[in-house]
Amino acid sequence: MSLDTFLQNFLNALQWGSFLALIAVGYSMVYGVLLLINFAHGDIFMAGAYIGYFIGTFLLNKFDIRLPFNLPAWVVVPATILLTMAFTALIGVTIERIAYRPLRNRGANRLYLVITALMFGLLLEYGNLALLGARDRQFPELFPKRIFTLGGLSLTNIKLAVILLSFLVMGALWFIVQKTKWGMAMRAISYDRLVVPLMGVSVDKIIMATFIIGSSTAALAGIMYGTAFPILSFDMGMLVGWQAFIAAVIGGIGSIRGAMIGGYLLGFTQIYVASFLPSTFRDLITFTVFLIILAARPTGLFGVARRTKV
Repeated sequence: MSLDTFLQNFLNALQWGSFLALIAVGYSMVYGVLLLINFAHGDIFMAGAYIGYFIGTFLLNKFDIRLPFNLPAWVVVPATILLTMAFTALIGVTIERIAYRPLRNRGANRLYLVITALMFGLLLEYGNLALLGARDRQFPELFPKRIFTLGGLSLTNIKLAVILLSFLVMGALWFIVQKTKWGMAMRAISYDRLVVPLMGVSVDKIIMATFIIGSSTAALAGIMYGTAFPILSFDMGMLVGWQAFIAAVIGGIGSIRGAMIGGYLLGFTQIYVASFLPSTFRDLITFTVFLIILAARPTGLFGVARRTKV
């Protein structure tokens, strides 16, 4: 493999790993606070991509119902991102409020919460199919695509934006969790959920904030995915969501740092395996390697075994 090819695959892996890392963070945050695998999270990513599609298309005046003026790209892009994150966060909070919280308050077994999460994932997926049909949608071009060439290396402004924006968001997320009172409360709940209310902290508010952040990052990943790979399908959240969940497990479920590293590790492994071997071997070899990692470290790279006092 030449140096140019290696660097080109490196950039492709950074882009793909950015999608997986942003979604994996949502899995880890919810598990860290609730000890719940939110299997609906992949379909929240899908919902975010479709919401971004409708908002972006509307702001670009590509629907029959039009704005009386055209908006420049520097307005359309941030407006699409912020509105999509807000609406997708509302979906995540609604699922937590009407599905998870009643079961949690009644002391239901976590197995019932997992089944409920799977049910809501299917509800989002097939609700999309029922409302919009099976036809794929083409994500709108929010800003013109530009290609930069350096020697034998090709880099688009979309790929660069995806990589830089994902780093900025995950850096901001790390700051929130590690340096703010809300983040301290999230970490405290993950250690001892029974003691935190005695300190005057509302567990329900912290859990709601966790779902808002997790759903917002999934929405951002959905917009970035739609911009980079503009074809959307109703079942797109299934495969990408499962891969992000595996990335979170490899990194150590419940660890935000582990979710980020796991997402990039999965992205790099898939891209580089496909560059040496036929693409049909990509997932086979990737997940075989990850099974070996889990056999050596059952808690993941940065996970910590939880012990319950009796």
